[in-house]
Amino acid sequence: MKSDLLKQIELRFAKLSKGQKNIASYILEHYEKAAYLTAARLGATVGVSESTVVRFAIELGFEGYPELQRALQELVRTRLTSFERIEVSDALIGDKDVLEQVLLSDVEMLRHTLDCVDREAFNQAVDRIISAKRIYILGVRSSASLAGFLYYHLQMAFDNLTLVQTTSGNEMLEQIMRIDKDDVMIAISFPRYSKRIIKAVDFARNKGAGVIALTDSPESPIAENASHLLTASSDMASFVDSLVAPLSIINAIIAAVARKKREELTTRLRTLEQIWDEYDVYEKHHE
Repeated sequence: MKSDLLKQIELRFAKLSKGQKNIASYILEHYEKAAYLTAARLGATVGVSESTVVRFAIELGFEGYPELQRALQELVRTRLTSFERIEVSDALIGDKDVLEQVLLSDVEMLRHTLDCVDREAFNQAVDRIISAKRIYILGVRSSASLAGFLYYHLQMAFDNLTLVQTTSGNEMLEQIMRIDKDDVMIAISFPRYSKRIIKAVDFARNKGAGVIALTDSPESPIAENASHLLTASSDMASFVDSLVAPLSIINAIIAAVARKKREELTTRLRTLEQIWDEYDVYEKHHE
């Protein structure tokens, strides 16, 4: 329903009460603003009571207004262009302190992620990474930085690791053409979703490989083909999404893998420390 929310509202419009039609009309014309209004504020904006707004959400098939609001916010994040996002984020922050508002938003997303992430899926994903014959890590556009961070740290523990380069869709498929049922792909994608990563995930699942999807919701286009789904909250900081919560999930994956491969990782890190010292890689602290 979330992906076709506006169409659902249009189809149900004739059967709505007068007050609910006012709400529907406002959402259809200003969904990017409605997504961040409380039920009381939305009601006041269109001239109806807060209870009418709640009943409107239930009429659409949601349990309550918070679920409708989340669906609208998802719509905003996936449909707005970059410059439209700037307008919405500017309107949300207004005259408030930018630093405070962004940091508080990140804190809230971390809390929501902690409450909602599937612990069993997380543990299974870690075991799948450790047991995989080959590990492919893939992130496109802004998610590429997350993929690179994960790759940098996991390569301390694994030799069978590939960071898929994402210069073009065809080249991506060439890099994963040998993926099979003994392998795992860690796919990272947040709005706006890249078609290239969706195709790569489809390809991996068709080959029988495990797919660990790190994304923002079960409605994400890479969630459907995931064998292990890890969701992390992400919302607009400006023309881009905040990736604080996804990075925390990645940190947790790295920590969990390190605990399970402690002996091997300790040996590798001792060797690396010797190399770093020998070749003067890091600045040394002198008393």
